[in-house]
Amino acid sequence: MRHLLRLALLLVLSATVRAADPHDQSGVPLEVDAPDAKLTKIVLLAGGPSSKAMAHEYFAGCALLMDWLKQQPGVWPVMARDWPKNEKVLDGAKCILYFGDGGGKQPFIEPARWAKLSKMLDAGTGLVLMHQGMDFPKGPDGDKVQDWLGGVFRSDIGCRGHWDMDLKPVGTHPVLRGVKPFAAPGDGWLYNLHFAKDKGFAPLIVGQVPDKSRTSADAKQHNGRDEVIGWAHQRAGGGRGFGFTGADLHKSWSYESQRKFVVNGILWSAGLEVPADGARTTFAETDLNKNLDKKATPAPKAAKKAAPKKVGEGK
Repeated sequence: MRHLLRLALLLVLSATVRAADPHDQSGVPLEVDAPDAKLTKIVLLAGGPSSKAMAHEYFAGCALLMDWLKQQPGVWPVMARDWPKNEKVLDGAKCILYFGDGGGKQPFIEPARWAKLSKMLDAGTGLVLMHQGMDFPKGPDGDKVQDWLGGVFRSDIGCRGHWDMDLKPVGTHPVLRGVKPFAAPGDGWLYNLHFAKDKGFAPLIVGQVPDKSRTSADAKQHNGRDEVIGWAHQRAGGGRGFGFTGADLHKSWSYESQRKFVVNGILWSAGLEVPADGARTTFAETDLNKNLDKKATPAPKAAKKAAPKKVGEGK
């Protein structure tokens, strides 16, 4: 009897330790397909570890989005690392979201995966890209993404950096339902993107940026202009796109309007009706300390050596 009690206690302690470990990702269900074809399947692709702790937390961010999407009636989110090991989970998806690094690091630009994704998006599947995920070099891949998403970042005119932003919604698009102006201090942003010029493009969230951040010749021509940080795109040939360049800092998911804005954008991109007051989500501050990537601790900076004294200087 004592042996059984000791074993039970060890199991409880083990579970407690796992629950307290912010880097334990074992509780996140991956690549679990929808049990019913009537459910709206949304696939979330989480990029690998990047940047420093509590920044670029792509896995933890997607895990939060998956939880919030589960709270929406008729929706079945499927999460995968980088790209599904079982590509069958992509079949029938109404929307694909990627939250991860860009600049050619997107896991879906490998030729076979790109062909699969292209076929889906050309057929009307929605696309959502966030933060660095919309950074594409000049070329056919980036041009296609611009057509699907409505915008793409390229370094020829685009700018990026970290600063405080006061974001305000513009227009009456369904994605803005329930979204109020909000502040996002110290987050990371991309702006002055190549945007689609067709009537299906709609800027949704804008804000002022420091003019000193305008590092490209094109951006320097627009000092003082509100910059588009989030948008929606209704493709002429069918299908929808949604982009948001923020969410660098993991703490930004604590902003209610950001959560509502992004979840609304995902639902809309999947072809669903956005609730009149926007998507409702439950959130606790402790949610930010779960499912984090393990990242190397930066080495301390070496102390600067004192310059040698010149001949004749006092001791």
